[in-house]
Amino acid sequence: MKIGFGAPVSGAWATPDNLTRFAESAEELGYSSLWTFHRLLTPADREALDPVYRSVLDPLVALSFMAARTSAIRLGVSLINFPFVSPAYLAKQASTLDVVSGGRLDLGLGAGWQKDEFIATGASMERRGPRTVEYVQVLRTLWTDEVSSFDGEFYTVPPTRMAPKPVGPQVLLGGVAPAALKRAGRIADGWMSRSATDLDAISDEIAVVREGAAEAGKDPAAVRVVVRGVVRPGERTGRLSGSFSQIRADAEWLGEQGVTELFYDLNWDERIGNPDVSTESATETAQELLEALKP
Repeated sequence: MKIGFGAPVSGAWATPDNLTRFAESAEELGYSSLWTFHRLLTPADREALDPVYRSVLDPLVALSFMAARTSAIRLGVSLINFPFVSPAYLAKQASTLDVVSGGRLDLGLGAGWQKDEFIATGASMERRGPRTVEYVQVLRTLWTDEVSSFDGEFYTVPPTRMAPKPVGPQVLLGGVAPAALKRAGRIADGWMSRSATDLDAISDEIAVVREGAAEAGKDPAAVRVVVRGVVRPGERTGRLSGSFSQIRADAEWLGEQGVTELFYDLNWDERIGNPDVSTESATETAQELLEALKP
């Protein structure tokens, strides 16, 4: 199982210096990947969402910044809420980032959940499952076909060309409902868990993902399973909490459940991803964890 790292994109430690510092350090320490996430807006009521969501850098811009300062580590977004951006526009952004990074992009897609963001972007919350299928189809044709064309229920691409072509971004899908899990196995390169996933039951979700892959005639074992690891050092309260040795043991256990990639995401640690703490203390805490949990 590969071990990645959640980049500094939320709260106090999300600074230009830290994007450079942690990207370079993660690559030097042997982490396999860097991950960002997507949050456009938060409700005016600051208490409505966790601190991690209050101040968040754009995920693709942050990845581009880190791409220029690294050479081998993979660059992933977990995930883009696709209803908020047209597939043609995202295809161009993702293709460009994949090209300039030398083919290192993992593009996670999710259907979104926060009502305010749907209203602000003019997006629909209806029939997100079928929209997901068409969205991935549009990305594929724009990335791979010499002349791209798509005529669907939700998206239309007239016969056109998109260049340059990417090396080939990997598409990962989020989702928690059985239909979404099967869809990830069926049409994507893999599935991504969310921050609130019950890791004790993750083998059941992985089984559904791989069932979807098998039904589509794909090799179930080849489907990627990427887990956001919300680590909580200190008191033992569940998976990926407690001492560093306990967190490492949980990581090994996740690999035994079928997880192919785990990334430690410190943005969910209120000592780090909270915009109300000091940048200095957040950075110091994050640096300690980065080094203590290195692969």
